[in-house]
Amino acid sequence: MGKTSSRKDESKHADRKFEKKLEFYSKVRETVALGAQKSIKKKKLRTRQKKLKAYNLSSLSEFLPDLESFKQAPPADFKVTSKSRQKLVMKEANQLKTVLNNPTFQANPLAAIHQHLQNTQPLSDEKPTRKNDKGKKVKKKSKKKKSKAATGPQSMEE
Repeated sequence: MGKTSSRKDESKHADRKFEKKLEFYSKVRETVALGAQKSIKKKKLRTRQKKLKAYNLSSLSEFLPDLESFKQAPPADFKVTSKSRQKLVMKEANQLKTVLNNPTFQANPLAAIHQHLQNTQPLSDEKPTRKNDKGKKVKKKSKKKKSKAATGPQSMEE
């Protein structure tokens, strides 16, 4: 019939089986631990990337004015000497004489200054709208007067 195995062979076979199971379980534990570590690292990277995206202000650059317009500074080696000061005083004195001799300034100085400021300073076209605490626009409520006749039936005895 079949070969009957002895007790020694069975124990060796069971031991080998048990060792293989232990190896398999240890490999499974290692892969699960590695997978968990990788997912933790991925989560950390994601949060870091989100934080970096929050600080990324490059999208605002299109709305900001160019830096070149601000770089138009006076020359770096400009020194105030008596000659340059005298030229500046002469230039300002001529400008003041021109303004004082202007007929519109002589007629109404404040109106002339106001007109000059309107011509030279940019005005903001939009008026800011009032908002309530929740950020919604506030609408003005119209008050209606109620007549006594409209408030309800009244008796003549009152």
